[in-house]
Amino acid sequence: MQVYLDNSATTKIDKRVLKKMRPYFEDKYGNASSIHFMGQENNIKIARCKKEISKILKGMADNIIFTSSATEANNLIIKGVMRANRGKGNHFLISAIEHPCVLSSGRELLDEGFTFDYISVDERGILDLKDLKKKIKPETVLISVMAVNNEIGTIQPIEEIGKIAKEKGIYFHADAVQAVPYLKINIKKWGVDFLSLSAHKFYGPQGMGLAYVNRDIKIKPIIVGGGQEDGLRAGTYNMAGIVGMTEALKLAYSERSEYVKKVKSLRDYFWKEVAKKIKNIRLNGDLKNRVENNLNIMFEGVEGEAILIDLSVAGICVSTGSACSAQNLKVSSVITAIGIDPRYMNSNVRFTWGRYNNKKEVDYVINKLVKTVERLRKFSVIK
Repeated sequence: MQVYLDNSATTKIDKRVLKKMRPYFEDKYGNASSIHFMGQENNIKIARCKKEISKILKGMADNIIFTSSATEANNLIIKGVMRANRGKGNHFLISAIEHPCVLSSGRELLDEGFTFDYISVDERGILDLKDLKKKIKPETVLISVMAVNNEIGTIQPIEEIGKIAKEKGIYFHADAVQAVPYLKINIKKWGVDFLSLSAHKFYGPQGMGLAYVNRDIKIKPIIVGGGQEDGLRAGTYNMAGIVGMTEALKLAYSERSEYVKKVKSLRDYFWKEVAKKIKNIRLNGDLKNRVENNLNIMFEGVEGEAILIDLSVAGICVSTGSACSAQNLKVSSVITAIGIDPRYMNSNVRFTWGRYNNKKEVDYVINKLVKTVERLRKFSVIK
């Protein structure tokens, strides 16, 4: 049996989404920047897609910029805002458990004379609002905090952070990649100026993302050339991707209640059975304050990579952290930030459920996992 429980890394594209995309590969292939009728038809379609997405996000259509990924969107927002607002200040804040692309963007800006501080989180992975307030400086320009952590599924107090940012006159960015459809995104209510999404996290196409940008705030592009998106992001529009992302987002929220109920049921059943059958394990994060499809479990005395490989041989796909850092087996910054016992820094496995999972698969994974952990613990050197 093949079982895919790595839905936070990427999801299988929905066939309904693929159907909407197909004409833009075969018949409606005109470049949206061209003046002829095929190009202008697609240009009009882009505007319609932005309008449909803005209704879901409770934002403004003109503030949506299509990108190749959320990684690109995060780079654009963090680097673009800081570089364009040097007159306002040179300092920004990011949480200690951000996605690698945010952390890397921050470190890259250090070479340009900018500075930043990490906002600490508690043992559940929830941002410390007192620490946030403490680290704000007169020269702070931007706060960047992910709405939902990609590794442990923790939900952050986005509205409270938004209020603090507005009170201090600081711009606010939320990486909302893992939030769809678990949270009802509301740009106005959240108080965000910038937001990032990635289509392949909610059954849309890979290689398609968006950056929501407050056009009243200066931002410097990182990809220049063609003048698309009012000069903020050059490059030929990915028409099939844009249409696919729009359809996937619409489906995600129109079917939200049923979907969330399903993945929560599978996840809770899995956790109940695993906690009963395997001793000396711990849930990373907080079961209550997390998205419904995520479990990140620490298995004492076993390497997470060993569990992953053993399960993979049995046809089961899981993860030990961010898929974007799979080639780097260093200890996860998220696991470090929440204070896991140093002995078990590499003993963590993430299981994430999705639309196409079922109870039969879960039972299969439980059976294999119990045997895997039992076997690996027999010759483990971790004590």
